[in-house]
Formats: sequence, C-alpha cells, structure tokens
Amino acid sequence: MSFQAPHIDYAALSPVLALTAGLCVVLLTAVFRPLRKTAPTLTLVTLAATAGLLIWRWNEPVDLVSGALRLDDLAISISLVVMLMAAATVLLSVGEPAAEQAGSGEYHALLLGSALGMALLAQAQNLVTFFVAIETLSIPLYILCAANLRRERSLESGLKYLIVGSLGSATLLYGMAFLYGGSGSTDFAGIATGISREGVLGDPLVLVGIALTGVGLAFKTSIAPFHQWTPDVYQGAPTPITGFMAVATKAAAFAVFVRFFDVALAPQASDWQPALAVLAAASIVIGNVGALGQRSLKRLLGYSGIAQAGYILAGLVVASEAGVNALVFYLAAYAFMNLAAFAVIVARERETAHGDDVRAVQGLGRERPLLAWPLTISMLGLAGLPATAGFIGKLYLIEALVARGYTWLAVFIAVGTMISLAYYLPVVAAMWMRPGDETATTAPVIAGASPEADPIDPDAARRIYLLAPALLAAAAVVFFGVIPQPLVEFAEHAGSALI
Repeated sequence: MSFQAPHIDYAALSPVLALTAGLCVVLLTAVFRPLRKTAPTLTLVTLAATAGLLIWRWNEPVDLVSGALRLDDLAISISLVVMLMAAATVLLSVGEPAAEQAGSGEYHALLLGSALGMALLAQAQNLVTFFVAIETLSIPLYILCAANLRRERSLESGLKYLIVGSLGSATLLYGMAFLYGGSGSTDFAGIATGISREGVLGDPLVLVGIALTGVGLAFKTSIAPFHQWTPDVYQGAPTPITGFMAVATKAAAFAVFVRFFDVALAPQASDWQPALAVLAAASIVIGNVGALGQRSLKRLLGYSGIAQAGYILAGLVVASEAGVNALVFYLAAYAFMNLAAFAVIVARERETAHGDDVRAVQGLGRERPLLAWPLTISMLGLAGLPATAGFIGKLYLIEALVARGYTWLAVFIAVGTMISLAYYLPVVAAMWMRPGDETATTAPVIAGASPEADPIDPDAARRIYLLAPALLAAAAVVFFGVIPQPLVEFAEHAGSALI
C-alpha cells in the first residue's frame, strides 16, 4: 500500500501561514538587539498582509486540512475584526510601560500568537481544532495581562485570568469528550449526524457534553453567570490589552459559538434555544446592573461587555441567517465603539494621575475636545442611541428576535438599553458638564488637541497613535449609524456562509 499525502490548499491557508511567519519574525527581533524597535512595524505589516490575504479569499469558501478548518465569509469577516483590533492594539501600545517591561519583541509576538489562535478559532469545525485554537488564543493573553510587571493589579489580573481561563478550558474539554462519546465524531457535521439518532435529550452523554461545552464558551465570552473574572481582569490588565480582549476574544469565540450550535447542533435547535435565551437575558440584566455606579472606566466597560455579550448571544438564539447577520454586524460595530473608548482611556491614563477613574475625563470637553468627542460617541453608541452603529445593531437584533418569536428577549434588549443610559450618560456629563482637575496632569497633552502643543515635541508621534484610532473609530460609529448599508452587506456575507 502506498501512502498518499493529503491535498494542502496553500492559497486558502495563506492567512494563517502569514500570521505564523510574522509571529516568528517578530519574536526573533527580541533576540537581536538592533531589531527590537522594529517589532511594532513588523507586527503591523504582518497584520496588513494577513488582512489582504483574507480579503483575497472573500467569496471562495473551502474546507481545509481534511475538513478541520473552513475558510468562508464568516471566518474571514470575524478574522478581519480581529486583525483590526490587533493593529489598533499595536498603535495604542506605543509608549506602553507593559510593552517596554515585557520586551517589545515578546509583547508583539504574544499579540500575534493570540490573533493566530483567534483566526484558527473562527475557521474551526472540528472539536480538536476548536480546543487547540482556543488555547492558542488564551495562553498569550494570560501573559499579556500580567505584562506590566511593576503593577500589582496587572500581575493579579494575569493570575486571575489564568485560573478562571484554565477552569473554562477544562470544562470545555470535558464537554468535548462527552460529545465525542455520545456522537462518535469530532467533526461538527459528524456530531450533527450522530446526535440526530436519539436527539439531545435522548442521550445523557450528549446532553452533558453540550452543557459543559456551552459553559466553557460562556467563560470565554463573559456571559453571565460565568462572568465574575471580567471586571477584575479588565481593570488590572494593560489598557491596550484590555481593549483587544474586549472585542477580539468575543469575536472569535462567538464565531465558533455560531458554528458549534448552528452546524453541530442545528438539528436539535429547539432544545438548546431556550437555554441560550435565558443566558442572554441574564447577561443583559447582570451586566447593565453591575455597571451602575462604577467609577473605573475599565470596570464599567467590563460590565458593559457582559451586557453586550448578552445582546450578541441573542443573534445566535434565533438560529437563522438573519440572526447570524445581526450578530456579525453588532460585533463589527462593537469593535469600533470599544476602540474609540479604550484609545481615550489610554491617553488619559498617560496624561493624568487618576488612571482609568471617571475623574480622568472630567472637563475633557473643554480641555481636549478631540478626545472628548470619540469617548462621547462611543458611550452613545454602546447605549444604542440613534445615528450610531450601536442603534442599528440593536435594531437588527430585535428584528431577528421578533421574526423568530423571541419578542420577550427583544424586550430585554430594550430594557437593558434604558438601564445602560444610567451609567453611559454620567461619563458624557463628566466630560462636558464638570470642571477638570488641572492638578492631576502628569504628561503633555495630546498633539493637536491644544494650541499650546509644541509642534516639534518628540512625544507627539506617540500621542498621535492614540488620537488617530480614537477619531477614526468614532467616525466609523457615526458613519455606519447613518449609512449602515456597507456594514450590513459585510454581515450578510457572513450569515450566508452557513446556509
């Protein structure tokens, strides 16, 4: 018998190969001292090349590695969101103490490693690939959360995330083992065939496996009641990493959430839909109520992220193309809204002694209008007010829910939106209606935000890396709130990939 090597589609694998090669090159800059300053540039080049290769494969779905991976428009759209957030994180990390303490090469290599795991997770359609990808995603983030070695909270954040993340991974792995035992397959399509014989409720192994796998994914996406780690980890981690985790991790995890439930468990949708709907409602309530009264902007966005995870999960509950479209649209809008917010928080952390406290943005509208507007638009977008992408995203989700008979969950989204105004609007009021604390300033102002700024200030380039992402992301939130069609078409490609 002769051995026949499997066919390898290098063109379709090119995004993953580009990320892997770039990761290796960036890591080597940590070894050669003259190249250390090139790590951010090389990281951006790697991300740009990967994004270009992903766009090149648009509308050309293909199964890879004997069906373990699938590169389709869902995987591409989610991967593009990840590349966007990774590139923004590189810009926000310019001058970041955590990057300097961990080493620029190591820091950016870990960032690329996590992005690689996310890209693989978005393509995974096999339990083994699923688990390998989620660990490739998570392990670099454990380290990056603790990268600021001189801050106790950063080290605490990394340790907490490691412990809770390991618990989530163990739960996920147990669930996968039960699913394999009950269905006799590790492929999502094979699982769907295996469980269709007796149904979800007819086999205890399958039922326990689905429950444990769902819990593991809920840990990764900060869905209540598996959210307890989120506010502490978000507050303690370096702010650029917090921004990356807040969006990119959710995007990748929800991509595999969609594949797992809408492919592997599609024949039994009526059995798992009610459970996910309850989790979505709990996340909306717990996240919004938990954010009330928070003084730390990062903790506030952490609780907000729990509520936003509930909104996004609602798109999965309806188990339809419209639901997936709404889910992807909201994820893309969420990326822009969070990017604008975290860019401003990073800037104020470096300018004031208040860190991420609300006091850091008091009087910002008068002193730094170019920073105040992006944060204002971000807060209004996250609240879901009209003329923002957040409003269109929630409207899209509500429409999909009502069409499938989940009107009560749509009501939860509306009520959650009203509750959220009680913590988003006070941040806006602090910027525009309260005087600033001039004694707390510890660093020069953002270049271009004040007429007194020194045009040849050597730190101006670093500060523009914060201002530009904030302004561009805020502009995108407004643009897609007024003219949503381009983002709607982007999301519709992703939803049609599962049909």
